[in-house]
Amino acid sequence: MKRRKFLAKSAVGAGSVAAAATIGAPAIAQERQEMVIVASWGRDFPGLGISAQRLAERITVMSGGRLNTKYFAAGERVGAFDVFDEVASGNAQAYISAEYYWKGKHPGFGYFTSVPFGLTYAEMSAWIFHLGGQQLWDELSGGFGLKCLPCGNTGVQMGGWFRKEIDTVDDLKGLKMRIPGLGGDVMAKVGASPVSLPGGQIYENLVSGAIDATEWVGPYNDYFLKFYEAAKYYYYPGMHEPGGFVAMGMNQPWWASLPKDLQGIVEAACVMECEIMMSELNAKNAEYLNRLITEHGVQLREFSDEIYESFGAAAQEVFDESRAHSALADRIYTSFAAARSNVGGWLKLSDVGYSLKRNAVLGL
Repeated sequence: MKRRKFLAKSAVGAGSVAAAATIGAPAIAQERQEMVIVASWGRDFPGLGISAQRLAERITVMSGGRLNTKYFAAGERVGAFDVFDEVASGNAQAYISAEYYWKGKHPGFGYFTSVPFGLTYAEMSAWIFHLGGQQLWDELSGGFGLKCLPCGNTGVQMGGWFRKEIDTVDDLKGLKMRIPGLGGDVMAKVGASPVSLPGGQIYENLVSGAIDATEWVGPYNDYFLKFYEAAKYYYYPGMHEPGGFVAMGMNQPWWASLPKDLQGIVEAACVMECEIMMSELNAKNAEYLNRLITEHGVQLREFSDEIYESFGAAAQEVFDESRAHSALADRIYTSFAAARSNVGGWLKLSDVGYSLKRNAVLGL
């Protein structure tokens, strides 16, 4: 009798489990959704493109497939500079790009990639995560139906590739240079003619002579684009992007509809890629700089103090103009400048102070 009751209860229990499985399966299936990501970089593009592809794959893995990412490189679904509108409209869920490409929509976007005489990677991270930068970014991007997060960083970039030596400010006058963002505005003020081109179109324009100079990222990224075939002078340091954040911009209504755990997974994946990308470039830039010099005869040059001072004066004019755009633009600049002063002051004593002393003692 007891055995019959046990078997009966077991049968009921098994039936309950089966019923629960039947009910739970559609619920689980409903949680799985597609996340279409469009990028401004070419497929398998060294550095930026590979980083974006790595991030897309990581989101799928970390979410256990609940967010199934579909990644489209530049030109595969929309053009490199069309990703903002594609996501804001809801035709795709996310883009991976550089926010300064959208400065024509609002100058404040430039600050969330990098601006002339701006923030290094360490300073930028402090501003975004702890000093109000993310909140200002949310306010700005929210006005366009977006939610944006940092998802990579290129560190202090090189000053660019030039067909001729740049000894004085006069050498910049009339120079056609590929350089986007507020950095391009600075170059315009010192007499150059800035041109905005996606990464995949720079080489052909440099080789054809349509442009006289270009900036991109740094030795690791630049090596594979073969700029050295058309321009042999490689200048440093870049004033235009001292710590360029790459951004994942998401359709805001779509983001708001995600469960909190999936939002957390996307945020964690983006922060992880910031660290991985930055460490990758730091690990490889020295090697590829050496290869550029020894294998391809690239000539390394440092911008003179005179030229850098002219950049600084022009940058302040650009800042003043961007602040005048709107109250929000002014608040973004004010917050950014405070972070540059406070965090930069600390790093001058800590990171910079230590590195100078260490390198002097060790002869590095």
